[in-house]
Amino acid sequence: MTYIIYFFLFGLILGLAAVASNPSPYFAALGLVVVAGMGCGVLVSCGGSFLSLILFLIYLGGMLVVFAYSAALAAEPYPEGWGSWPVLGVMVAYMLGVIAVAGLFWGGWYDGDWFSADEFGELSIFRGDIGGVALMYSMGGGLLVLGAWVLLLTLFVVLELTRGLSRGALRAV
Repeated sequence: MTYIIYFFLFGLILGLAAVASNPSPYFAALGLVVVAGMGCGVLVSCGGSFLSLILFLIYLGGMLVVFAYSAALAAEPYPEGWGSWPVLGVMVAYMLGVIAVAGLFWGGWYDGDWFSADEFGELSIFRGDIGGVALMYSMGGGLLVLGAWVLLLTLFVVLELTRGLSRGALRAV
């Protein structure tokens, strides 16, 4: 189980480096999907299967729609991919930085601290993540409405930033 978590964490870091080092929105979309999938895989391996499923669906349903709008408005005829030397150099620099920081904290790492949310609940009726979902909907309704409002505001901000010098979304590319 530890190797699966290591795989998900390595994919998460690699996806984050791919998103941070890529100037083109087309190829960064793949990095964002990898980051979301690997992060949800870490949650699943720790026992939060329902939470990771909901998080993945909300991410793919909401944020990638915003990303599709911004990628459509910021169209490039020849996007720069991960194979180009400047992008690959920046990605290698990010990965070396992550390895250097991990080397500083490697001595205090202990695999026994990772356990599933259901490991100590032999006599429990509910799973660990289902109780949190019920609490989120009962007492966190205001935060859910606030989160939806922030996503809508983010959509308009991204559309305004990628609009350029034209007067609207319909422009000659």
